[in-house]
Amino acid sequence: MRNHSVVPEFVLLGLSVGTQIQALLFVLFLVIYLLTIVGNLMLLLVVTTDSHLCTPMYFFLGQLSFLDLCHSSVTVPKLLEDLLSEKKTISVEGCLAQVFFVFATGGTESCLLAMMAYDRHVAISCPLLYGQLMNRQQCVGLVSGAWCLAFLDAFLNILVALNLDFCDAQNIHHFICELPSLYPLSCSDVSASFTTLLCSSLLHFIGNFLLIIFSYICILLTILSISSSTGRSKAFSTCSSHLAVVLFFYGSGLLCYLMPNSGSTQELIFSLKYSVITPMLNPLIYSLKNKEVKAAVRRMLRKYF
Repeated sequence: MRNHSVVPEFVLLGLSVGTQIQALLFVLFLVIYLLTIVGNLMLLLVVTTDSHLCTPMYFFLGQLSFLDLCHSSVTVPKLLEDLLSEKKTISVEGCLAQVFFVFATGGTESCLLAMMAYDRHVAISCPLLYGQLMNRQQCVGLVSGAWCLAFLDAFLNILVALNLDFCDAQNIHHFICELPSLYPLSCSDVSASFTTLLCSSLLHFIGNFLLIIFSYICILLTILSISSSTGRSKAFSTCSSHLAVVLFFYGSGLLCYLMPNSGSTQELIFSLKYSVITPMLNPLIYSLKNKEVKAAVRRMLRKYF
């Protein structure tokens, strides 16, 4: 299959504002991107090198940091380039490539958050079986499956999208390429691509979300059965960072994708929060709310500085 577009490129109009405002936005998003890179690299380095952080939870956390690096690097560099450029163009092939990698990294992160919820469920509800159920081989297999499933999902969506024709319209009222933004520009039938996207979203993203909810229901029932208030507080504290990350990821992501594709300011804000802000906040959430991570960061800083 191949795309038969007459249009050679698209124009990303999502953040087309005054020149001075674009310069300020460039500085703002550059700082955010640098903080994202530094924060996630530091967290990835800490959880992979510190001998005190060899549990499955921190293995998954390292994978989350790597995914946030990938997701940010798919979207933010192009956003920064467009803020300094007058043309703001992207080729049809480049646009579809961005769609693929946004879908793949977002899908993998969705699976990973479900695995992290399951990890917390096993740790709290079945502590005696934790070492058996969440051994290293099992964790590597789960993460590998998440990557494969997400990339297969993205590949199927792109494979169907390659049949779309783009004849006249060029303007995308967004700062990144996503399939819903491309449908209004197509002069061919989009029903097959839309159906594929809808089915994959329901099975992949909503399915993972339901798994997270089920895990937290089990966790909540276990915590409520603990007689000691100190024990309940300690058990819940191990989940608080993950719960905050889930709320940021799914809260902004679902609002972004459930809203009509209109290019409105509100839609762009939710999309920026999902694509740009959340990857920066994740390492901060885990670093500020986790005593073991903070201690490991201090040990690493003392070692190298």
